[in-house]
Amino acid sequence: MKNGGKFTIVLVTAPDLKTARGLAKLALTARLIACANFVPRIESHYWWQGKLERGGEVLMILKTPRARLAALEKLILARHPYDTAEFVALPVSGGSRRYLVWLERCCRRDRKYAEIKSAHVRRDHP
Repeated sequence: MKNGGKFTIVLVTAPDLKTARGLAKLALTARLIACANFVPRIESHYWWQGKLERGGEVLMILKTPRARLAALEKLILARHPYDTAEFVALPVSGGSRRYLVWLERCCRRDRKYAEIKSAHVRRDHP
């Protein structure tokens, strides 16, 4: 296991899959994240404007190097449809060496897709 101290997992909720996919595509294209996972059909309960609310959302799980975190936050908050979007960053304490190397390479702007693809741990990924 490799020390993951320079990586972050970011949690963002979106109102639907279309929004989540759009935000992820923007972040991926800008090389701010290496990967986005979606957990659809979550039920959120929260306070909003003095009232207890609940609603269906999509949880986005984004993987990024800590050095790209501020730029990712700026992009997500600027493009998110919510007035107060969730953006919660969790530090990564460790992970498989191969995966963390892949994560870091994906977020470099100077990397070619072929180099990134060959470094990924899963053989069945595109």
